[in-house]
Amino acid sequence: MYCTRNVSDSVVWVGASDRRLALFENLFPIPRGVSYNSYLILDEKTALLDTTDASVTRQYLENVSHSLNGKPLDYLIINHMEPDHCANIAELLLRYPHLTLVGNAKTFAFVSQFYDLDLTGRTLTVKEGDTLCLGSHTLHFFLAPMVHWPEVMVTYEETEQILFSADAFGSFGALNGHLFADEVNFDRDWLDDARRYYCNIVGKYGIQVQAALKKLSALSIRTICPLHGPVWRENLKYLLSKYDLWSRYVPEDNAVAIFYASMYGDTENAANILAAGLAEGGIKNIALYDVSVTDVSVLIAEAFRCSHLVFAAPTYNNGVYPAMYNFLHDMGALSLQNRTIGLIENGTWGPVSAKQMQQLFSEMKQMNVLEPVVTIKSSVKEDSLAALCALKDRILASCTR
Repeated sequence: MYCTRNVSDSVVWVGASDRRLALFENLFPIPRGVSYNSYLILDEKTALLDTTDASVTRQYLENVSHSLNGKPLDYLIINHMEPDHCANIAELLLRYPHLTLVGNAKTFAFVSQFYDLDLTGRTLTVKEGDTLCLGSHTLHFFLAPMVHWPEVMVTYEETEQILFSADAFGSFGALNGHLFADEVNFDRDWLDDARRYYCNIVGKYGIQVQAALKKLSALSIRTICPLHGPVWRENLKYLLSKYDLWSRYVPEDNAVAIFYASMYGDTENAANILAAGLAEGGIKNIALYDVSVTDVSVLIAEAFRCSHLVFAAPTYNNGVYPAMYNFLHDMGALSLQNRTIGLIENGTWGPVSAKQMQQLFSEMKQMNVLEPVVTIKSSVKEDSLAALCALKDRILASCTR
C-alpha cells in the first residue's frame, strides 16, 4: 500500500524511511533510521526527482505508481548518483518504457559504472543553467560539484520556487509521518542528527558548499526538498545559516568539549578535574566524551559545534592512543579548522602523545594550541594538578573574551 505526502498540489513526496539499517554507508550509526526522499512533479509532463535505496524499493515503486495514477512517467532527474538515491533506475526504466533520464555529463559516466544499460535515445544531458519545461513547471539545473560527489547538481522549479537540493540540507533520521521541519521540534529532535550528517558526509567540502550557497543566493526559494530528512518550507534562513557556519568552519557555539582516552581511569580523572574547574569558572554545558566508547561521527559533530576542544590521551606504543589517533585523523580528513585546542598527555615512562597530537594539529588550519600542555606521569599529582589549573585558566580567559 502506498504512503505518500504532498509537498504542494503538484509535487508529491514518494520516498520511504528505513528503520532497520544500523549503519549509514556502513559507517555511521543511525539509531533513528534514515529517510530516502524522492519527489514527483505532476504536470503536462511528469518528472521524478531521484530514486531511493534498494532497501525500500517495494514501497517506493508503489508510491510512484499510485501518485502517477495511470499517467506516464516522462523524466527522471538524477541529481546524485550515489546508490542510496539511484538504486531504482533500472526498475523505473523497465516499468516506464518512455522514460527519459536527465543528468549532466558526469552523471551518465557514473550511470555506466553502476549499470549495464542500453540508454540509446533515453537520456537528456543538461549543463549549468539549462531548463526543462514540464508545462506550468520549469526546471532549472545548477551544478554543485563535490557537494559531496563530483556529478552532483541541484534542480530549481521556478513556478513554486522549490529547490531539490540533492544531499545538501539533509539529515539522518526516519520520517515519522511528519514530512516538514515545521511539524517537528527540529532543535530538540533533529539538529544533532542534521549536524552529524553534514559534518561527516559533506564536512570536507566547505569551499564547495560555500560556492553552492553563493550560487543559490540568487534564487528565490520558498521550499527546500533534500534527499534525506525533513522538507523545509519555513524559516529557511535558520537552515542556511547553519550551513554557512559549518561550511566556513566557524564554531556554532562558544563551548568546550573535552575528549579523553583512558586505559585505567587516570587520564579520565584529569579530564574530570579540568571539567569541574571550568564549570566552577562559569562555563556551562561542558561536553565530555570517552573516545573509546563514543562513535567517531558524534565526536566529529561536536568538534564542528564547539569553539574550544580539549584532547586528553595516554601514550600507547610510543604514539597516540589508537581511538584518539583515529578521531584526530578524521578531523584532519574532514578539514576541521579554526578551533582553540587544549592538550593533556599521560605516560608512565615516556609520555609523547601531546607532541604527536601537536604535529597532527600543525597540519590543520588555524588550530590555536594553548599553553601549558599538561603532562601526567601515571596519575595526577601536585605538579600536573597545577598545570591543569593553568590550562583551565587559559581556556576560561579564551572563552570569555
